[in-house]
Amino acid sequence: MLRINRTLAWGYWLITAAAFELGLFLILDYAPVEKSMGLVQKNFYVHLPSAICTFLAFLVNFVACIGYLSTRKDWWDDLADATARVGVLLCSVVLITGMIWGKTAWGQWWTWSPRLTFSLVLWLLYVVYLMVRSSVESGQRRALLGAVYGIIAFLDVPLVWLSVKLMPDIHPTSIELAPAMKVTLAYWFLPVTLLSLGLIVARYRSNVRSRAVKHDAQVDPAQPVGFTLAGGKLS
Repeated sequence: MLRINRTLAWGYWLITAAAFELGLFLILDYAPVEKSMGLVQKNFYVHLPSAICTFLAFLVNFVACIGYLSTRKDWWDDLADATARVGVLLCSVVLITGMIWGKTAWGQWWTWSPRLTFSLVLWLLYVVYLMVRSSVESGQRRALLGAVYGIIAFLDVPLVWLSVKLMPDIHPTSIELAPAMKVTLAYWFLPVTLLSLGLIVARYRSNVRSRAVKHDAQVDPAQPVGFTLAGGKLS
């Protein structure tokens, strides 16, 4: 069974790598260069899928936090930790690619527009979430605090999504794309989603193994037990 799991894992990551390789081909050779933005526009194919996967990762984290508060089952907490970590990674990609875009489009790396501000706040909220988790030694207390905090932090996700639509913003609401650009953008949801899902599953399984090791260390059946008999000790 272990060999089968390893084979499936290797197969999954090979497919993911192949998907990224094809995606790079589409970006570099298939999609045309946008006339006004130039080559920097091509990072949009990574930026938007990463943003959507960020929202999805934090949505699953939100569900996992509710699940833990409702059931107190550890696997919900393991899932919450995994999705938060991957969500922070994806959100970092969104911020970096957005800054690269902004430097060309607006002449500056950063502007305090509503969407950019809420996106940075979102990243900070979940970085603090991970810091809070790492600072608490008690597993049960860590899971409880993380669940409450995770539910509150998720409230920023709809603010990021709706900020452009409800507030004046320099961030574009839509971009005109040629047919080849639309195909490239649609395709890039595949490798980014595969990578995000793979990282979440890998981290979740690592959390489960770590929890099992800690449990075995606390209750070790191989540990010798002593008995007192007639004033002596028999092990």
